[in-house]
Amino acid sequence: MAAETRRILLVEDEKTIRTTVGAYLEREGYWVTPAADGQVALDEFEKHRFDLIVLDLMLPKVSGEEVCRAIRDASDVPIIMLTAKGEEQDRIAGLELGADDYLVKPFSPRELVARVRALLRRAHVETEPQRDRLVFGDLVIDIAGHKAFLGGQELDLTASEFKLLTTLSRYPGRVYSRMELVEKVLGYDFEGYERTIDSHVKNLRAKLDDDPREPRFIYTVHGVGYRFEAPKTDADE
Repeated sequence: MAAETRRILLVEDEKTIRTTVGAYLEREGYWVTPAADGQVALDEFEKHRFDLIVLDLMLPKVSGEEVCRAIRDASDVPIIMLTAKGEEQDRIAGLELGADDYLVKPFSPRELVARVRALLRRAHVETEPQRDRLVFGDLVIDIAGHKAFLGGQELDLTASEFKLLTTLSRYPGRVYSRMELVEKVLGYDFEGYERTIDSHVKNLRAKLDDDPREPRFIYTVHGVGYRFEAPKTDADE
């Protein structure tokens, strides 16, 4: 698991929903811990640190409301509630318990994933590195100047390629899914295929002289997306 991979507690007693949602989240690169009832959810919460919790309200053993209340008393971790209740008063009650978002069944797993990404962005925005200059061996990225240099020579990067490079390099070792990169690089309103990002990665690799078979900077994480690594130096050997 990459150092920056977000960990999600998925609390849902319906096996089909739990399996489907878990698969969608894992495909996005998240580390998912499933829980089929409220007691298991509380036990897992006691044992591990989670970045976000997806919580069904109708649970056996311990209700979703009780789980939410207990978690909120101990942590400000983002919580998305799932429920079959769609009345306004039910939504308000859930939010007043401390939930950050609310999704009514039946829902689209893709919408849930989008809401997870949005909540995690908000939760971690204050921890985003804001350095103006990144240095990785002979690669220098001048974020403020919107320029990148390799071996002292300025690289001729498009706006999308530069944004892709800075997005990946801010968190060396962090795995980004293709959909995350599409949103960050091409924008949330981009309507093309997520595989479009592969073409941008290919072009960026060519300009970095980065062989995908023996990468120095950009590594493919099969079935997920890409990660950036600082190149090793002689001192690292």
